[in-house]
Amino acid sequence: MAATPYKLCDAILRRLDAVGVLPHVMLIGSWAVYFYRHYFKPGSYQPSIRTRDMDFLVAWPPPRMAQSVDLPREMADLDFVTGYRGEEGYMILQHPDLLLEFLVPERGRGGNKAVPLPQLGVNAQPLRYLDMLLENAITVRYEYLSLRLPHPARFGLHKLLVAGRRRVAAKADKDRNEARKVLAALDTAGEWSTVPACLQRLPAKWRTAIAKQATLADLDRIVALCKSTGGLSP
Repeated sequence: MAATPYKLCDAILRRLDAVGVLPHVMLIGSWAVYFYRHYFKPGSYQPSIRTRDMDFLVAWPPPRMAQSVDLPREMADLDFVTGYRGEEGYMILQHPDLLLEFLVPERGRGGNKAVPLPQLGVNAQPLRYLDMLLENAITVRYEYLSLRLPHPARFGLHKLLVAGRRRVAAKADKDRNEARKVLAALDTAGEWSTVPACLQRLPAKWRTAIAKQATLADLDRIVALCKSTGGLSP
């Protein structure tokens, strides 16, 4: 990808910080992988970005903000326009180089209905498994910004969990590859103990799903951990 998406990402984060939104959202997805380079030892982790999607997770119920923000208007001078995805009308802020979307954890029996976030002037798509990313979140310093990211252990396990729900094989492969890289970086950093600690807090059905994808990704240590915590039959 050209340098433009990276410069645009920088401008987005600065704008979100300027209007008081950045502390209340978490950057997830592949762009979180990019910013893990500010968490791991300098030079030891250099990911590249191959996606236009920039996803922000908002806790539910959403945190209270000092004042409401009209994000579509705030992003308009960065050449974003408002679009909608799917029959439920999930709002997307669209730019030729990046797509901004807001997500919330799915609640109860779930549903596809878009969740309004009036304090941000957008709606959000509810998705399963996102709750696990909110626990033990980390904050990295990016220039003068404080950027919230999922803990790398939770991010890696989440990628394995969602890979099994992908309908497109290439996307499942991408999820497993991202999981493999992030978990390997944790091991190199001497933080592998955070992985079993995270696994033990997940439901047994989730551990079973993770184990299946870990098998496909040749992550034998994850499979063994799932077995030891009752997430996979011997």
